[in-house]
Amino acid sequence: MGAYKYMEELNRHKQSDCLRFLARVRAWEYRQRPNMTRCNRPTRTEKAHRLGYKAKQGYSIVRIGVRRGGRKRQNHRGMVFGKPKHQGINHLKFQRNLQSVGEEKVGRKYSNLRVLNSYWINQDATMKYYEIILVDPSHTKIRRDPRINWIVNPVHKHRECRGLTSAGRKARGLRKKGHRANNIIGGSHRAAWLRRNTMKMKRKH
Repeated sequence: MGAYKYMEELNRHKQSDCLRFLARVRAWEYRQRPNMTRCNRPTRTEKAHRLGYKAKQGYSIVRIGVRRGGRKRQNHRGMVFGKPKHQGINHLKFQRNLQSVGEEKVGRKYSNLRVLNSYWINQDATMKYYEIILVDPSHTKIRRDPRINWIVNPVHKHRECRGLTSAGRKARGLRKKGHRANNIIGGSHRAAWLRRNTMKMKRKH
């Protein structure tokens, strides 16, 4: 087995003494640092490389902490001047996952870079921490690499804000294949429903 395979096995056993200790120490360190921090190298090397990271110019890693829990509605004193249906304040959940939220925060801060992918690194009682892989579309090394220069195309600006990254697609229910994906044929549940419920008739001239 190669080195990455051993690292992968280590990370799979998160309840082991070694990883529990590492996670506790790292969580303490992350709490002392700014919430969004540029990293010199990925914490989980094998995971980063599996998701497209290369240790060369044009690639960056940024760590982001996202506060855990549901999304409380921002109403003054919890008063909703409307129908009882809309009076919920506390038990509301955000539609997208926290990983997708973290990607969006990083994408807005580093607006000249493109978000390629991200992965979980740690969590504690209040925060979840992710590392985001960023690519510089104006760097010559990226523009000349045929494996990654697709991201230079302007249609990939702020992919993370439009649910096009892996975490964003998961939130949209699109990370499926085979017979499980029958309900998203055509791009989404809504598109599939509309196509099946629209009567198409041939017109005679």
